Amino acid sequence: VAKENIGINAGLTAASALLLDYILTVAVSVAAGVAALTSAFPELLHYRILIGISVIAFITLMNLKGIKESGLFFSVPTYIFIISMFAMLSIGFYRYFTGQIIHINQDNTLIVSSVSVFLLLRAFSSGCAALTGVEAISNGVPAFKKPESNNAKTTLTIMALILSVFFFGVSFLSHQYGIHPSHERTVISMLAEGVFGKTIFFFIIQAFTMLILFLAANTSYADFPRLCYFLAKDKFMPNRFKQLGDRLVFTNGIIALGGVASLLIILFNG
Repeated sequence: VAKENIGINAGLTAASALLLDYILTVAVSVAAGVAALTSAFPELLHYRILIGISVIAFITLMNLKGIKESGLFFSVPTYIFIISMFAMLSIGFYRYFTGQIIHINQDNTLIVSSVSVFLLLRAFSSGCAALTGVEAISNGVPAFKKPESNNAKTTLTIMALILSVFFFGVSFLSHQYGIHPSHERTVISMLAEGVFGKTIFFFIIQAFTMLILFLAANTSYADFPRLCYFLAKDKFMPNRFKQLGDRLVFTNGIIALGGVASLLIILFNG
């Protein structure tokens, strides 16, 4: 769209931003999913790089085999995650209003003493990360039932409401429980432990948080190779990115995505 309406430079700017976005979606989603796992099982913390690379390798292999996405496979973990998060927030707010909240004692916390330019930039990047995936609805409008645009608007509105409730709910309850960011555990894991204790519900929260993050990483494998194909077609990337593999997938694009994302996991220590 940018190339057709504004020009080739605008198209290349959008394409380069999207390529970076798809790479970071894989690296960040997998790293965050592994963090959910290590928050539940701290003994795995030292293996986070190996686990992250293994997950990327598995997702890459599945996409090289040309396995199609299943709506049921994607929707079930998502619904369970949403239901479990609403349950955690509901119980947390009930305890807040009934005065049953007990502060959590933490070690190795990161406490920010003042508002700085770095903190504002960090908050901005976190906000952008929270919005990751919004474009999936706009890209998938033709897949909706008629009237497509109205159904897409409704879906986007519902997603925004769920995101807002989760974001502000987790932020508010984390403050009430005295939770601070930590290098070793995620905020959601500490809040889940504060609300549920180390019960089966705590592990359900962590398991499905991990699973939907890995599924989020998988979404890049559909669009990154396709974008590489268009760039190669216009002579801005090597011709090998135009080639289809035996399973009718853009093999080189898939391998490149997995390789660069794995490199980021290694460089930034998981």
